[in-house]
Amino acid sequence: MPESLPDIRPTVPLIVDVDTGIDDSLALLYLLASPEADILSIASTAGNVPVDQVAANNLAWLDLCRATDIEVTLGAQAPLVAPLMTTEDTHGPQGIGYAELPVSTRSLSDRDATTAWVELVRERPGEITGLVTGPLTNLATAIRVEPDLPRLLKRLVVMGGTFWHPGNTTPTSEWNVAVDPEAAAEVFAAFSGLPADRLPIVCPLDVTETIEMYPSHVERLAARAGSTPQEIISESDAPFTRSAASNPVVRHFADAVRFYMEFHREHDQGFLAHMHDPFAAAVALKPSIVDVVPAVVDVELDGTLTRGTTVADRRGMWGRPNNALIATSTDPKAFFDQLIDRVGALAERLYPR
Repeated sequence: MPESLPDIRPTVPLIVDVDTGIDDSLALLYLLASPEADILSIASTAGNVPVDQVAANNLAWLDLCRATDIEVTLGAQAPLVAPLMTTEDTHGPQGIGYAELPVSTRSLSDRDATTAWVELVRERPGEITGLVTGPLTNLATAIRVEPDLPRLLKRLVVMGGTFWHPGNTTPTSEWNVAVDPEAAAEVFAAFSGLPADRLPIVCPLDVTETIEMYPSHVERLAARAGSTPQEIISESDAPFTRSAASNPVVRHFADAVRFYMEFHREHDQGFLAHMHDPFAAAVALKPSIVDVVPAVVDVELDGTLTRGTTVADRRGMWGRPNNALIATSTDPKAFFDQLIDRVGALAERLYPR
């Protein structure tokens, strides 16, 4: 019989820009577990929590996953114009729910996030995919320094915005855009008129709120990792219950996501967690997992009630060239099946039974 060929996936060089964050944390775990992901740099930006805490979280997750060769940069302390909003009520005082990761002793990069964005895309024109799962402040600042940055990237994937779905920050706005609307507007404008295969893929709430993680997903992930005892997160658990998982990756992730599920329940969304950012990470590695529609995307900056709202022109009514592809639908089950298998396998490999 012929010898089977190895499973070879094209490598995807990545700049990952995050405001870590519970779902950002799982996005990092997913990327670290994905053989095709080549993380060149992780940029920290203020958003879910202040930027120093974001950077500390990034270093701590990398330490836990024994990926200490990956650069972590410090980015924007505040949005371009507005005062900083943070959301510890959603993500916990340190941004990672109930998880208590060991504090890293590793240093941040000597270069800041803006410099890393600019230098990396200049070094590898047309090769790098940018993934932003927080406010777009760092990227907007980098584009001010290097206006050709959108043309130097291979692709940009953004978790942000909402178009035909209610907002999660105001009635019409999504968190990442609402934190820094000016940055989002500048980034979308900078990509205007690129070829369709180079336009940013925007993963809005319309699709990311279909990515619902339930306790059963966490139980499956723990089982895949070989962690004991059985990881059961129950809505009836006493407040501040902690995981007893033998596997540290499973334990810390379960403690983080429990907090997130409790937040969603308290806001009448069910005992679940919307995993916006891991899904955007999956799109960065394989854009074909989403259906998209081309559009001109802009951001309302002045509306008294609608500041931070993303608006899409799909019919050419503004007479401007498209600047984005908006993700509209996907297969959540297939996404979770892959995520559970990959992150569970990573946890087992790092901390075998």
